[in-house]
Amino acid sequence: MNAKGMARTGGPRIAGLEVQWFFVGLVTLAIAISYFDRQTLPVAITAIQHNIPLDDQQFSWLQSAFLISYAALYVIGGRILDLMGTRRGFILIMLWWSLACALHGLAMNFTFLLVARFLLGMGEGGGFPAAARVVAEWVPMHQRSTAMGIINAGTAVGSVLAPPLIGTVLLLSGWRMVFFVSGAVGIVWVIWWAWSYRSSADASIATLDARLVAKQFSLLDLIAMRQVQVIVFAKFMSDSAWYFYLFWLPKYLYDARGFDVKQVTYYAWIPYAASGVGSFLGGWFSSYLLGRGHSLNYSRKLVLGLSAVFMPVVMLVPHVPVAWALGLFSIAFFCQQSWSGLIMTLPADVFPLSAVGSVSGMIGFGGAIGGAIFGVVAGFLLSHGFGYATLFYIVGTFHLIGFFAILLLGGRLHPLKAPDLIQFESRS
Repeated sequence: MNAKGMARTGGPRIAGLEVQWFFVGLVTLAIAISYFDRQTLPVAITAIQHNIPLDDQQFSWLQSAFLISYAALYVIGGRILDLMGTRRGFILIMLWWSLACALHGLAMNFTFLLVARFLLGMGEGGGFPAAARVVAEWVPMHQRSTAMGIINAGTAVGSVLAPPLIGTVLLLSGWRMVFFVSGAVGIVWVIWWAWSYRSSADASIATLDARLVAKQFSLLDLIAMRQVQVIVFAKFMSDSAWYFYLFWLPKYLYDARGFDVKQVTYYAWIPYAASGVGSFLGGWFSSYLLGRGHSLNYSRKLVLGLSAVFMPVVMLVPHVPVAWALGLFSIAFFCQQSWSGLIMTLPADVFPLSAVGSVSGMIGFGGAIGGAIFGVVAGFLLSHGFGYATLFYIVGTFHLIGFFAILLLGGRLHPLKAPDLIQFESRS
């Protein structure tokens, strides 16, 4: 049964689930696929290097090519979703990145990989803005951080599955098949999404009064808002660390800990599994606080602070045995994804539906640019005699800096209503 033919007993349902949670699950799967796709290159890197020689600096440029286009299309993708709608916009986005992922398998040199990586980033840039719109359309405020926590846990599902599945394909069929299979999975998802998704008739009940006003605001108007600026900066700092972990962890295990492909397959999934637990629990705990009568401001900021305070544990990674290092990475990944899920919930919490995609896009843009810049810095430092210890000392501070920016400069978190937006419009 598709979305248009749902049974109405006990509320709309698809495949036995309330429709809102069915769509949350479908988006979670899309995010899992996106993180699987972006992990294909880091996990397969040693096999690729047998055919295409790559040094640390070139590897960093491959990641930056992904993140630069990812950042740009985060903003553009968010705007496209606000204009096209969630269903059609997500079809375009997912189809693009699936074909771009498959394109990696045809690469014969560094330049081809660079272009394929750039195209992959272009497609994946719209993933989280689309997720934020689904949450804003279908999920009431007191459940939004739980929903976004579940969706954000998809990053862990994709990342956990990547090392063992990619490792298996590498051992059986070679690195090119990894990309072809990943792209095919995404295309299957597109068909499922096109068949099942529809917009909610009750979209964004809490923000309907502001919707018409929000349509008058350009990207420049939104950028001028202090809350947008602060959240973008916080995401810039936190994702500088996150993308370093995401793209460099397998290489760190290869280079600094002497792992081979089989060992990465066996062990590299552990921190990513912890990230999924953190994503869900962080979102659940914030929803729990809201349900207990605490304000949106308190419920979000408390969990963000608890997540940030444990991130410096990565500074200890180079000084402990590898088993302890994986444990420290697991703590950091747990807290990072608890943080990330809440940050990406804030656009749906604060802004009207017609601006959610755009604001989410700008926040994601900040994060991806941070990851791109620090990725190049990491490659430069490693190529000029600095060790991983230096990098872990640096990234261990980033979440705390982002949190203090939110705490001291971000103001009180609350949903913007029409009077708030009209007042802002009169000032601008």
